[in-house]
Amino acid sequence: MSRPVVIIFTRIPRLGVGKRRLAREVGDRKALNFARTTLHSLLRRVRRLRGVERVIATAPDHHARLAAPGFIRIGQGRGDLGQRMQCAFNRYPRRPVLLIGSDIPDIKTSDLRGAFQKLRDCGAVFGPAADGGYWLVGMAGNRPSSAFAKVRWSSPEALADTLRNFPGRRIERLRVLRDVDDGACLHSIPKKASTLA
Repeated sequence: MSRPVVIIFTRIPRLGVGKRRLAREVGDRKALNFARTTLHSLLRRVRRLRGVERVIATAPDHHARLAAPGFIRIGQGRGDLGQRMQCAFNRYPRRPVLLIGSDIPDIKTSDLRGAFQKLRDCGAVFGPAADGGYWLVGMAGNRPSSAFAKVRWSSPEALADTLRNFPGRRIERLRVLRDVDDGACLHSIPKKASTLA
């Protein structure tokens, strides 16, 4: 049986690139520090998983450097978020795949293990985000061909829209976590994670 796959979906942490809404509120340096810190923390957590293929899907696709030992590096390609995510899943047909965002400070390795465990008995698993989106999507090998069609991205309806693309399939959910898109979210991170600011 082929190994399951974990894909981290991220922008290359660079000054002035990515997390633009956060940067407008807290400054480019703090936004960059947050992006770097959370990404490297996530890389460490994913490395603790055994028996999986580790992939990092980056944007921009070219000319950016990122040290990620133990990970296969792929580009996200073109299109909106849904098209890029679908392309990442399509690279690994008939294999269980988890795709996770890189701006969720509270992700634990146990969340990822739990997601793979749930995928043994269901068609898809989602990690809901507090804003109505999701921080993780996992799909078993038998999956919809257009899992992310007609999704209103960056809206409170993103998860609900995506779930409509899974009719008749058993769906499981993980715990609700908060992604960091703005200054208020960043400042709500507990003191133990204050190095993120």
